[in-house]
Amino acid sequence: RPAPGYPACPDHSVKQELFALLNAADIDMRLTENLAMLPAAAVSGFYFWRPEAQYFNLGPIGTDQCASYFQRVGCTKEEAERRLAPLLP
Repeated sequence: RPAPGYPACPDHSVKQELFALLNAADIDMRLTENLAMLPAAAVSGFYFWRPEAQYFNLGPIGTDQCASYFQRVGCTKEEAERRLAPLLP
């Protein structure tokens, strides 16, 4: 189960779309300006089941991958570097 902010999905901003899609506000879940979830006991993730599934981590990513990312999601280079900082060399 990859989850925003964990090694397999390091970009927390994905939670904004996830919360909107699931109407999280209807059950009093929300995000802070830094994308922390409230209430503090809240959890989110992408849950898939398959017998062969394995959890994985991402290694360092290159500048070309970061450039591809910010172009695909429509953010600035600086924002992409901030979101992906733990994975950049």
